[in-house]
Amino acid sequence: MNTFGNIFRVSIFGESHGKWVGVTIDGCPAGIPLSENDLLPDLDRRKAGAAGTTPRKEEDIPLFVSGVFNNRTTGAPLTIVFENNNTRSADYDAIKNTPRPGHADFVLDKKFGGFNDHRGGGHSSGRLTVALVAAGCVAKKVIPRIKIEAQLAEAGGDTNIETAIDKAVTNQDSIGGIIACSATGVPVGIGEPFFNSLESAISHVIFSIPAIKGIEFGSGFAAARMTGSEHNDAIVDEHGTTRTNNAGGINGGISNSNELYFRVAVKPTSSTPKEQQTWNNATKSVEAFTVKGRHDLCIALRVPVVVEAATAIAIADLVMANNATQPQK
Repeated sequence: MNTFGNIFRVSIFGESHGKWVGVTIDGCPAGIPLSENDLLPDLDRRKAGAAGTTPRKEEDIPLFVSGVFNNRTTGAPLTIVFENNNTRSADYDAIKNTPRPGHADFVLDKKFGGFNDHRGGGHSSGRLTVALVAAGCVAKKVIPRIKIEAQLAEAGGDTNIETAIDKAVTNQDSIGGIIACSATGVPVGIGEPFFNSLESAISHVIFSIPAIKGIEFGSGFAAARMTGSEHNDAIVDEHGTTRTNNAGGINGGISNSNELYFRVAVKPTSSTPKEQQTWNNATKSVEAFTVKGRHDLCIALRVPVVVEAATAIAIADLVMANNATQPQK
């Protein structure tokens, strides 16, 4: 449900307009140097502020509740929390009867019988990705030799990000984007087929990020239009280096020592300023509806660091699993 991982286990908790959001990490090795300041660079990358992002700004100051002593992890469960202090819950009163098209409001209400916290999307809000980024910072320290980088490659169908954002602001309608992510330094042998292959584990966490609608590794869907001889990556040395990387650094669900590469599709933010149609539970009719509140016109601007965090969490768990199952020599 709210926990991912077999050895490096990450549990997310909180709601968008609750008092706190946070994460508990169980299985984090003891002795890793860690302070609140270590998290700040990635947390800052996730923050709003740029054109096209929400006016809602949170301080996002991490507070270590447990699992750290004298700036070292203790091996006990590590809990990190963030206070929510810039909320305007009244903006979401209308959602009680008029669920936002494209959002989780309708299904959450049905699934939980109306007991869910509807303010700001509740537990399904992108606000909770701050906790995911915090967990990713810890995961990166577990796998220090692996470098993970993600960037926004396309927004609204345009590789010129600035132009795309200007257009979205002018049109006052949200746009999506494509995030490209790579990881170098991944050793050969990471991944636990069948159900915990490297692609499976990464995809699992990636799809837990709100607004993600697709993922492709290496040549991805283009592989369906290639022949085997075109798609196969020729091995050129004893280390497994390949001439091309159509496989995205993975064969049979296991890393092959080449660059891990994948792309992620981020849908347009559901909360667009444009007038839409939705069902009104009170009047039992379809009505015109305009989303109130403060929302991102392009949430994809803030997603790259979240994708990095998700990737680090998945790889850290698999690296620890691989180390635990290595044959004795």
